[in-house]
Amino acid sequence: MIREYSKWTSPALGRDMELLVFGHAGEPLVVFPTSMGRFCDYEERGMIEALSPAIESGRIRAICADSVDAESWYDKSVPPAARAARHVQYDRYVADELVPFARSLTGATRVSLTGCSFGGYHTMNFALRHPEMVDRAVSLGGAFDIQQFLGGYYDDNCYFNCPPDFLPSLDDGRILGEYRDNLRIVLAAGERDICLGENIRLSGILRSKAVPHLLDVWGGGAGHDWPWWRGMARKFFP
Repeated sequence: MIREYSKWTSPALGRDMELLVFGHAGEPLVVFPTSMGRFCDYEERGMIEALSPAIESGRIRAICADSVDAESWYDKSVPPAARAARHVQYDRYVADELVPFARSLTGATRVSLTGCSFGGYHTMNFALRHPEMVDRAVSLGGAFDIQQFLGGYYDDNCYFNCPPDFLPSLDDGRILGEYRDNLRIVLAAGERDICLGENIRLSGILRSKAVPHLLDVWGGGAGHDWPWWRGMARKFFP
């Protein structure tokens, strides 16, 4: 399997951002790490091995991104407004730098996204904010409500980066058309996942907007951890 490391100084973030690319061809799949995770976590947790049949056959090319969660939502040393503003900068990094990089690898017009836990948040938040860039969004045990980080503070940056808040009021026909016609959404979670309720809630909102999607609840005691996420990854990226 081809494994390539890349790094550049991000204009949006003002610091170096690293990533790993696995594979030689196929659908560009941007992978977001879990809470405060790194670009190497997906590999170290056995997820690349789980996807190896799809990667080695040239069906997907995985681009494992870095995060700035420790500088945004999780940074308790700065006010909530600064946390939200830093996340907006990360959103610009993904839209203006990471997605074009992923597109350039295969010439694809759109990319796919995936992530586990808080990586599921990044997956769904970016896909719902920028559906014209995304072909499919596969969240594994995702957590989508960022109000837990804000201590009661709220501004537009918070609102427009919290899918359970902005999605119910969304009435833009063009964006809803992108969701309905061009975006394939998967919300996968275990029956004992601490984030199951958030997935059921987001599924209900999507259903109320007539947005096709799959809510896939795993039985067998499935919870919020890597062994189940590896199985989910194999199912959705066979």
